[in-house]
Amino acid sequence: MEKKEFVSIRKYLEKTQKEMSQLLGTSLRAVKSFEQGWRNVPVYVERQALFLVSLKKEPTKKNRPCWTIKKCPMKTREKCPAWEFHAGHVCWFISGTLCQGDVQKNWHEKMRLCRKCDVFSYILS
Repeated sequence: MEKKEFVSIRKYLEKTQKEMSQLLGTSLRAVKSFEQGWRNVPVYVERQALFLVSLKKEPTKKNRPCWTIKKCPMKTREKCPAWEFHAGHVCWFISGTLCQGDVQKNWHEKMRLCRKCDVFSYILS
């Protein structure tokens, strides 16, 4: 996550840097460092920030389960954690999902794929 996106998320959530640090369970100094670009945003902070944004978004027709948007066959759905946990609107948050038929190796690889997907792009719109 780039510093610009982190700042944008904090502002969308209408939080001060101090409030954001409390929400994310990190120090105020860390939040300031993320926003200045002095420190990279750790994966756990990125996931939590994006999850908070997803909770604040109003449900719309665009916010449908991933298996509907991607037209996943039932055989694939049954093997996917997003289907198992009824979490098709936050599939990007769940490790081990079968995006494009495969499990991604790590968070960064998964997010590269998710950022091109309609399910995730709704969060940043």
